[in-house]
Parts: sequence; C-alpha cells; structure tokens
Amino acid sequence: MLTFQYYLLGFLDTVAGHFMLVSYLLAVTDEQAVWSRLKKLPPLSLSPVIAFLLSLGLSAVLEVGILRYFIMSFVTLVMCSLWVTWAWRWDIWRAFSAVCMAGILQVAATALVQVLFLMFPSGLKLDAAAMAAALLFSAASAAMLKRLHFGTWFRLLLEDQANLRRTAALIFALEISMETFLILQNGVRGQYLAAYYSLAVVLVLLMIGLIVYLAHRFDDSRLLQAQRDIIIQQQIYEQSLEDIRREIRSFRHDYKNLLAGLPLQTQEGAQDVLCATLPELDADFDRHLGEKIRLSVQIGNLRIPQIRSLLLCKLTDMGNKGVECRLEVLYPVERISINVWDFVRCLGVLTDNAIEAAQDVQQPWVEIVLLAQGGSVFLRVANPYTNVIDPGKLWENGWSTKGPGRGLGLSGYRHILEGYPNATVCTSWENHVFVQELTLEDRT
Repeated sequence: MLTFQYYLLGFLDTVAGHFMLVSYLLAVTDEQAVWSRLKKLPPLSLSPVIAFLLSLGLSAVLEVGILRYFIMSFVTLVMCSLWVTWAWRWDIWRAFSAVCMAGILQVAATALVQVLFLMFPSGLKLDAAAMAAALLFSAASAAMLKRLHFGTWFRLLLEDQANLRRTAALIFALEISMETFLILQNGVRGQYLAAYYSLAVVLVLLMIGLIVYLAHRFDDSRLLQAQRDIIIQQQIYEQSLEDIRREIRSFRHDYKNLLAGLPLQTQEGAQDVLCATLPELDADFDRHLGEKIRLSVQIGNLRIPQIRSLLLCKLTDMGNKGVECRLEVLYPVERISINVWDFVRCLGVLTDNAIEAAQDVQQPWVEIVLLAQGGSVFLRVANPYTNVIDPGKLWENGWSTKGPGRGLGLSGYRHILEGYPNATVCTSWENHVFVQELTLEDRT
C-alpha cells in the first residue's frame, strides 16, 4: 500500500520540476526583467497541484505507466504555456515553443543529475537529494545558458512568424523524443545507465545546436532581405530626387518666361494681373516641389540605412493609401543607443498602427518626429483616431480598437523595450489624437 511519504515525495517532485522549468524559461526567453516575471509565479502554483491530482486520478484508471506519464507531461506543458501567455503576454505558439524548449533542458538536467549519482554513489536515495541537486544544477545551467546568450538566438527564431507553428511543432517533437528517451531507461541494464544518460545530455546539446543553427539561418535570411529592401528604397529615394530635379528645371523655364513678360506687363499697367500671378506661381511651387524638397531633406537627415529604408517604405505606403505624412527629422540621426533592428521593429509597429487608425477619418494624416541630440533619440508618432481606447487592454496581445485579433504588436513593442533600461515609453490621447512617444537616452 502506498504511504503518505510516497505521495508527498511525488508532489514535491512535481513542484521541483516546475521550478526547474521556470529557471530554464527565464534563460530561453532571454528575460531581462526577471523580478517582474517572478512576481507572477503564484498563479503557476496551481499547475503542480492540478498535475498531482490528475496523476492520482489517472493512476486509479490507467494501468499503463507510460501513457499516464505522457498525459501528465502534455497537460503540464499546456498549463505552463497558458501561464507564459499571461505572464509574458505572448501568443500561445510562442509560449508553447518556449515551454517545450525549457522542458527539453529540464529533462537533460534530470538525466545529468542521475549520471552524477550513478558515478559518485553517496549512499543516498534518489529522492530528496536528487531533487535538491537537480534544482541547483538547473539554476546554474540556466545562468550559463543566459550568459552564453542562447535565449537571444531562441527568441530570434520565434520572430519568424511565417513558420512559428512549424517551429512549435518541431520543438514539441524534440521534447517528446527526449521524454521517450528518458522513459526507456527502465529497459537498460544498470552498467549501461551512465552511458545512456550521458547520451541523453549529448542529444540535448545537439538540439541546442540545431536551434542556434536555425536561428542563424533565419537571421541571415532576414538581413539579406533587409539589404535588398535598403537597395530598393535607396533607388526610390534617388528616383524622387531625380523627379525633383526635373520639376525644378521645368519651374525654372516657366519662371524665366514670366520674368521675360514682366517689363511689358509693367508698361501696360497690368500690376493687378502681376500681383495675382506671382502668389499663384509661389503656391504652385510649394504644392509641387516644396513638400518633396522638405521630405527629401528630412529623409537625408536619417544617416542609418535601416531606419531610412523603413521610413521610405512607410512613406510610399501612406502615399498609396492617401494618408498625409508629416515627417520631421530636423537634425542628423547617426546612431541609436539600442539594437538598430529592435528600433526598426518598434518604429514599424508604431507607424503601422498609426496608418491603420488614421484611415478611419476623413482627412487621414500621420505625424512622425525623430529628434537626435548627442546620443539620445526622441521618437513621436501621432495620428487621429475615432474609436474608443481602453487603457486596461491597450497592451494586451492582439487587442485593437477595431476588435479582437487586429492588434499590430503593441505588446511585442513593449516587450522589446523591456530589455532596454534606457528606453522610456509614453502613450497619450486627447482631442481624438493618439500619440506614442519613445525616448532613448545615451548612457555610454
């Protein structure tokens, strides 16, 4: 008959497994705000309780231990994924991928601890001592993975939205493979167990290498596409300058013709006609050339190719959609105090949201202000809006004033900036104008 000590040990093992999982989650997600995540741990305590109760229920109706183990593992993955979705404000596929990756590392830590107990017998049973050793090892190995920036590559892989579900399926398959590999230990002879567990650790290292390789491939593909976009947008910029040059030549020709007729008009006393013609010509210049020249000067102040490329693309998009763009880059912007690609992602999210919201008004417009002073940069994106804004839901994943599933990444925007203590975000709305401001201080 099973004793109370057996059930207590099983529950403590479940709790220890969850703590190990959380430590690896913080590593694979490259979490910077660790304390803010740890403050959200209490709701996760329901997971080991539910898992333990479910284990008791399944043991009463299922005789096959392997099937019960897989059901328990899958339920635990799902519950932890739901917690990550809430705590990290991620979508379910990214959360599930991160939990599965943490599960793979947890299995490897368990296997390595068992290897150590087999190689260095201490007379202790593989119960409380093994749990304590596994917890310490998981904390140390998670810290090492974080120091080696594995989480940076893993999160980069999760940025591939087009293949996110495939990535989740791949990592889930790897996790199930590791769980199966560990279960099969029951059929291995004792003298081969150390080699068996060592092989499990090697497989995990190969999986980590595979994740890093896939992230490298995605990063190379993204950089190549970005370089192509930069070349295309630079060609658009050069074509715009060429159009301005041609229009200036045409205006110069018209202006010379006007000047040639001035003496005759003055002699004939046609001052009224002259006074009406000059302002009309000046207004025509501002309408056709002034705005183009002003925009070209503003774009020229962007000395970072990635940012200039993105804004040129957004300007073209706004022009096609009939959205007026009010761009101001008064001083040269030569460097950003955060990763340039992270800034491009943030700028893309804010401008896409502004363009979408602005199209709901009769005269749509988007204002983009980018100011640089020293190494600090200030970004302001403003747009008109007509819908109701709920401050409590503004940063939720997928939320939009136009209904569920329409949000364009404000939660991701905030999560990117959580890793930069020099970034300050300000959001405001008044008189039907929505404003997003981002200040990046130079702390070098």
